[in-house]
Amino acid sequence: MTDELSQAAFTPTYGAHLVDTQRTRFVLWAPSARMVYVEVEGQPGQPMQATAEGHHEAEIGCGHGARYRYRVFAADDDEGTLVPDPASRAQEGDIDGPSLVIDPRRYQWRHPKWRGRPWHETVLYELHVGALGGFDGVGEKLAYLAELGVTAIELMPVAEFPGGRNWGYDGVLPYAVEAAYGSPEAMKALIDEAHGHGLMVFLDVVYNHFGPDGNYLATYAEAFFRDDLQTPWGPSIDFREPPVRRYFIDNALMWLQEYRLDGLRFDAVHAISERDFLVEMAREIRRRVDPRRHVHLVLENEGNTASLLDADHYTAQWSDDWHNVMHVLLTGEYEGYYADFVEDATAKLARCLSEGFIYQGERSRHGHPRGEPSAHLPTSAFVIFLQNHDQTGNRALGERLSVLADPDALAAANVLLLLSPMVPLLFMGEEWGSTRPFLFFTEHRDELAEAVREGRRAEFADFSAFQDEAMRRRIPDPNALETFEDSIPDYQVRDTPPHDAWLDRTRTLLDLRHRELVPRLPGARAEGAEALGDKAVVARWRLNDGSRLTMAINLGERDVPANEIACGRCLFESRADVASAAAEGRLLHHGAAAWLDTQDMGEVSA
Repeated sequence: MTDELSQAAFTPTYGAHLVDTQRTRFVLWAPSARMVYVEVEGQPGQPMQATAEGHHEAEIGCGHGARYRYRVFAADDDEGTLVPDPASRAQEGDIDGPSLVIDPRRYQWRHPKWRGRPWHETVLYELHVGALGGFDGVGEKLAYLAELGVTAIELMPVAEFPGGRNWGYDGVLPYAVEAAYGSPEAMKALIDEAHGHGLMVFLDVVYNHFGPDGNYLATYAEAFFRDDLQTPWGPSIDFREPPVRRYFIDNALMWLQEYRLDGLRFDAVHAISERDFLVEMAREIRRRVDPRRHVHLVLENEGNTASLLDADHYTAQWSDDWHNVMHVLLTGEYEGYYADFVEDATAKLARCLSEGFIYQGERSRHGHPRGEPSAHLPTSAFVIFLQNHDQTGNRALGERLSVLADPDALAAANVLLLLSPMVPLLFMGEEWGSTRPFLFFTEHRDELAEAVREGRRAEFADFSAFQDEAMRRRIPDPNALETFEDSIPDYQVRDTPPHDAWLDRTRTLLDLRHRELVPRLPGARAEGAEALGDKAVVARWRLNDGSRLTMAINLGERDVPANEIACGRCLFESRADVASAAAEGRLLHHGAAAWLDTQDMGEVSA
């Protein structure tokens, strides 16, 4: 290997790939099609050769930037249907426009030796590319985020979707960069610039469903979907089919190799019926990516499948359990999935801090067992958050915790978020306590726009606040431009009161995390947690140099007895009197503090 890491040599199985500057090879999996033509620059179509397993291939004289479509013919169809390439790298216009031939080696990397950062250094910042002004707009925030103490930005999905605005989970062309955000080269430039600031870049990828508009796969590849298994978004993708597995594994490898991303977050993998596909994908990624790089694979998995986090499969999982119990304790909300976290919520938080998952095989409100034992996993196996795109965007009115929770209680929760040994995630604007909503927004067409609008309102009909039809009519129309505009974070207020104090606290907490905790985090283990009273918990962790981190939090409205919880040097207190009160045997209401005891510490590990 050369000094330049071998990251760009991978070529996906499907799509349009340059043979040289003037010739392109096209490959489409279309097992249901009688015949397939490829039409380039509007010229008469050229037939593709059918090969084994339903593949169709052709090599044509065209180069970078050429526009093309496939014309697929069903058994009884003499005219054929024009469709975009399902492995298109970019579209001219929208999902129904021509696909573009892209030369992946055109971009000249300025930081080709970047290797990433170790996982224990990670502080994630989830953001929506469109809401920040596209790839160029995100680039303008990088210096600020690096100075703040963020070490990784996590992009919500960028796969091509219908229209020019979408919250990200209606993508239909997973290989194509959304044209409204910028070109493939613009995305690479963003990643390159982030690396120059010392920031990792993660991407949220959706392999469990396609959006409701613009997915033509079923017209020529019926085997792509199952007719015996449904998901919340329609027929399940059939991961029993090898070409289907190849399509998604290659997509993951493309992002990591060609775009030099530092990690992927896999959306809702509990909706993927074949667990062995997840194991196969992780193994192939680990095998194919240069071992000198730090590449991190993170799951969203309602199933709490701890065994996927063992060995060298996946690095971590988003801890919805942590979020949900904290949300219940902060807001008192109890409907929907929060119902599983209301009973013994304080004890549930203590278990989460001590063992990772709350549900480790217990039955949920639906009566089904959920989860596997997780106490053996390292603290770094859990990504924790108080807010993210789901728990804001999936709310009827998109409210943030800054307008739902007591400010002092929320400040205490942020101490736990940013100083615990688990991996913290901030949602864009959270660092200064933005009160702007983040709403569910789309730009669908005609009948689908109306169906999504009414479906969105019907979704909340069983919630107490929206029993009345007039209240449901207050739920913003996802297709309205103002719904998107209202979701754009108000960065211009972050240096004005009271947001400036909130931002200073975030900056201080992240500085403490990097300076005092990060060197001690590899190998950190929980030593247990216990309830001190209603909504009050103390937790302890043994760090890798023998030191002990103790954190205590009281989200309740009353002080609770707290004998002998203060141990060592106080790192931070959410209010000026929390630590002194703890030394006197009380944990103040709406307060939190962290102590580091280095009395028995040895050398700090690198």
